[in-house]
Amino acid sequence: MTNTELPTSSATYTWVDPAVGLAQLPQLSGLEYLTGILEGRIPEPPIAVLMNMDIVAVSEGEVIFESRPTQAHYNPLGTIHGGLACTVLDTVLGCAAHSTLPAGTGYTSIDITVSYVRPIQPSAAPLRATGRVRKSGTRVIFAEAELTDSAGNLLATATSSLLVFAHRPQG
Repeated sequence: MTNTELPTSSATYTWVDPAVGLAQLPQLSGLEYLTGILEGRIPEPPIAVLMNMDIVAVSEGEVIFESRPTQAHYNPLGTIHGGLACTVLDTVLGCAAHSTLPAGTGYTSIDITVSYVRPIQPSAAPLRATGRVRKSGTRVIFAEAELTDSAGNLLATATSSLLVFAHRPQG
C-alpha cells in the first residue's frame, strides 16, 4: 500500500493576527495582559491554537493552562509527542514569569529543563500545566512547572530561568 492509498486526516488552524494583541502589550502589566487573554479581550497567540491550549487561570506568579492534544500531536509510538509537553510547559513557565512583570517589560527563556515522568497517552486529555515563579527578580526569574493528565497523574516537570528586559516594540 502506498502513502496515497492510506487513510488520512487533516486540520485547519485559524488565529487572529498576533499584531492585534501585541499592540496592547506595552501598556499592560503581564498580569493585566494574561487576564485579558483569559477573559477574551485580547486574542490568544497563534501557538495556543496550534497546541490546542487555553489559559484557564492566572494570578501573580502562577498560571494554569489546559491542552487537548489531537492525533496531529502523536509520535511514531502513538503517544503524545514530548515536544507538545515541552511547549506547554515552556508556555506556563514564561507566562508565570510574565504575570509578575510591570508594563513595558519583557522576558525570554535562558534555559529549560524538562523531565518526562511517563508517556502521555491520547486518553490523558485534557492535560493541565501549572507554572509558578519560585524566585522573582528584575534581571532573572526562576520558575517551575508540572504537567498532569485528566486524572491528576504527573506526566512531566520543568524548570526554567528567564531573562527580564525592557520591552522593545516589534517593527
